[in-house]
Amino acid sequence: MKVPHSLENVDRDDVVVRTFEYDDGSVIAVDFGNSAADISMDILGSTAIIVADGEQYEFELPPEASDVSARNGVLTIEE
Repeated sequence: MKVPHSLENVDRDDVVVRTFEYDDGSVIAVDFGNSAADISMDILGSTAIIVADGEQYEFELPPEASDVSARNGVLTIEE
């Protein structure tokens, strides 16, 4: 699964984007850092809107995304 373009180029030093590949799927994990422990998420159709530490990120979910969750400052997109 490919990382959405707007998340690839996040311009904050404390945001870490990683992709994990497994035999039965893949996971994209976006860690918004300690200052964004409480992130809010809204999914409208195939568009995700994330608000973390006062900044808003909007992107199209990968077509193969089956689950999207946010917890403790980490956004997880699973296939």
